[in-house]
Amino acid sequence: MSLRPHLTATFLLGLPLVGTHVGRMLIGVTDTVLIGRYGVVELAALVLATSYFFILVMLGSGYALGVMGVIASARAQGEATELRRATRMALWVSVLHCVVIAPLMWWSGPILIALGQEPQVAALGQLWLRVMLFAMPPVLAGMVFNSYLAALGRPNLVLAITVIGLPVNALLNWLLIFGHWGLPELGVRGSGLASLMVNWLQLAALAGCAAWLPEGREYHLFQRLWRPDWPAFRGVLALGLPIGLTLVAETGMFTGANVLMGWFGAEALAAHGIALQIAGLTFMVHLGISNAATIRVGTAHGGGDAAGLRQAALAAIILSAGFAVLPMTAFLAIPELLTGLYLNPSDPRAPQIVALAASLMVYAGLFQLVDAMQAIALGILRGMQDTRVPMWLAIFSYWLVGLPAGWALAFPLGMGPPGLWLGLLCGLSAAAVLLMTRFWRAAPRPDGAAALVRGAQPR
Repeated sequence: MSLRPHLTATFLLGLPLVGTHVGRMLIGVTDTVLIGRYGVVELAALVLATSYFFILVMLGSGYALGVMGVIASARAQGEATELRRATRMALWVSVLHCVVIAPLMWWSGPILIALGQEPQVAALGQLWLRVMLFAMPPVLAGMVFNSYLAALGRPNLVLAITVIGLPVNALLNWLLIFGHWGLPELGVRGSGLASLMVNWLQLAALAGCAAWLPEGREYHLFQRLWRPDWPAFRGVLALGLPIGLTLVAETGMFTGANVLMGWFGAEALAAHGIALQIAGLTFMVHLGISNAATIRVGTAHGGGDAAGLRQAALAAIILSAGFAVLPMTAFLAIPELLTGLYLNPSDPRAPQIVALAASLMVYAGLFQLVDAMQAIALGILRGMQDTRVPMWLAIFSYWLVGLPAGWALAFPLGMGPPGLWLGLLCGLSAAAVLLMTRFWRAAPRPDGAAALVRGAQPR
């Protein structure tokens, strides 16, 4: 089989997944833009709290991402029971995760202060995080349903639900942050309440699709959902925890960068958050392609198709690398235009923040390709259910290369905020090289197709 069908199939599957990730990111962008127009201190608090929240989300999202490959592989083998067991226990593990991390969100203020943040910023961040504690269950359970529906070949439904949530979230944020239509002006807390309501509404829609979708009725996903399945529970935990720790390693590197940037003051942190969110928006494209690669590699893995597995991986790499050129060009050509959208022009601090954010966009442009490649590598390795070694490679790249390099360049070497971003570039580059090397060495060759089926269990 030629590469072209794989490119087409990955593109068609990846497009709604990309749209979903972009839509979710746009929800966050909406929150940030509106809070940015409400106040600079509030913006800094939201940047900090959002990063803190997403570390905890990423740790729990590993279970949803892990079962995506398992579902695709089980479906390819006709293993309806295995598909149902993995999905249901992923929901169980996700709920348990919410219980475990609850104290870290409720008492986040002292943690943020201990990390060197300004008391006012930490207090506002804690206010938002306490509201978002109750949004954590629908966020994580929604991710499991996203994986389930995508692996069944219906990512368009997930996209539709996400797109509908965009205007609802924007309206609720506008009402609750600023206090329009007679509602109280709640600022940061209002942003959290808006997100809380939208996430629960989206979870209800996703669960409804999972229950009534014709392709999924044969799996009886909600049948005896309350009954534990301990072997499947342990399998999901063993597969998903390394993925979660990998995501935490990457997210933690950026959160660590947020903490370090906070040492330069609220204005620097606000500029950093703006640049990071713009770069994060384009990263959603690569994340969607990575999810598509997980499904297609997982399907080939379950079917014992070694040649198809390698071609599916190559197709994802080509698509992601091709897209990376577009944001790279935009970040280098019009950084002030992009960053200026986030702030109220009448704020006297706006020109300084925009100028700093624009300088950081140069580095964001430089790491577009390597950031894309590390995301794709992780996606195709998940499709092979290879999670433990990639976890250690990611931890090494992000925490022993990226963050130390950023600190050294920013502070001892005196480069300031740009030095911090150059360090992030070093970490992402190391991850891209190591993870891609891992895949091409581990990927079976066409004459070893039988080994794919034998090794199909999570590791």
